[in-house]
Amino acid sequence: MTDFRKSAFAAVLGMALSSSALVPMAIAADDTIKVGVLHSLSGTMAISETTLKDAMLMLIDEQNKKGGLLGKKLEAVVVDPASDWPLFAEKARELISTNEVSAVFGCWTSVSRKSVLPVFQELNSVLFYPVQYEGEESQRNVFYTGAAPNQQAIPAVDYLLKEESVKRWVLAGTDYVYPRTTNKILEAYLKSKGVADEDIMINYTPFGHSDWQTIVADIKNFGSAGKKTAVVSTINGDANVPFYKELANQGIEASDIPVVAFSVGEEELAGLDTGPLVGHLAAWNYFQSVEADANAKFIETWKARVGEKRVTNDPMEAHYIGFNMWVKAVEKAGTTESDAVIDALVGVEVPNLTGGTSVMLKNHHITKPVLIGEIQSDGQFEVVFETEGLVPGDAWSDFLPESKPLVADWTDPVNCGNYNTETKSCGGAAIQ
Repeated sequence: MTDFRKSAFAAVLGMALSSSALVPMAIAADDTIKVGVLHSLSGTMAISETTLKDAMLMLIDEQNKKGGLLGKKLEAVVVDPASDWPLFAEKARELISTNEVSAVFGCWTSVSRKSVLPVFQELNSVLFYPVQYEGEESQRNVFYTGAAPNQQAIPAVDYLLKEESVKRWVLAGTDYVYPRTTNKILEAYLKSKGVADEDIMINYTPFGHSDWQTIVADIKNFGSAGKKTAVVSTINGDANVPFYKELANQGIEASDIPVVAFSVGEEELAGLDTGPLVGHLAAWNYFQSVEADANAKFIETWKARVGEKRVTNDPMEAHYIGFNMWVKAVEKAGTTESDAVIDALVGVEVPNLTGGTSVMLKNHHITKPVLIGEIQSDGQFEVVFETEGLVPGDAWSDFLPESKPLVADWTDPVNCGNYNTETKSCGGAAIQ
């Protein structure tokens, strides 16, 4: 063989070997199913969202120990939208289009969820949203595993009405869609119970608000009219730390003006001196203190992974439920293709961490128990109230006239997120 022919043969052989070497790499890439994790790891919401990223990584690792999904390993793709609401949409698009994830678990605030909705609709991907929210929404590509208002806000107010005989109400929230819409529902609900306008005080503050002295003084003054007063808090993120500190500074105790919070759980309390907060309340669908075999196992796995000092909380349980629902739906559909998984998810039932199960409903919300917990000195909650059974999530509130006739049903023949039962048409008015 001439030198030229030898060189040519070697070059061709090298190309062939290089090409063959690429094949196992392609197969390896195809042997993973990518899962997107879209939670703020920096900024004002990192106090709440970072732990959800850690929880998702644990759930994915635990599933891989069971053999993965459809014979493939799961691979987490984590991004940081940095508490920047428009950036959530950019990162969602990156996860779906560039990283080609099969589903996304993420968002906390409703403004971040609203930001990504058009992306999931356009690209036909699947989002599992794990946090309590204001309702007034049902999107085909989103599965809401956190509480709707009828699974948290309304039961909390009922508890204060019946058990604490509250007559005056402070609705305090962060200034964005979730607190404003939730408080609109609560205001209408309270008035339906005979509460007068002058007995309702509403206040909003920006994200990350830190100077609470004047506002807490106003709350204290509002509560000095001789009527039992309570604060219903939809304050989100790290603003909760100075808010509760100021309550303690001004001597407001739970026996005087109880606070029931919808966005304060074990994770948020970990950064506070909880001594002065004992007796204040939170309404969730899960607490770490719940005694159930499934919860004990979950806590054991979590602490073995991240350390004894780390706590569990309600949105973590929502991700636990949503992730297991997704796994079961993918197995049922035999594929991760979005349309097949979306159809397969309705009716899926999986264990929750409180000793029961949760079902995915036609409106893409789930069934949940409602728990009210009282803050203890160790940063945990003692459950003081629990609904007798599971409460199905209601996408549209019965207490808003424009929403009362609306239902969500993503199965045939309705296939609509805001079907008007009066006009028999899809596309009823939605709150923006």
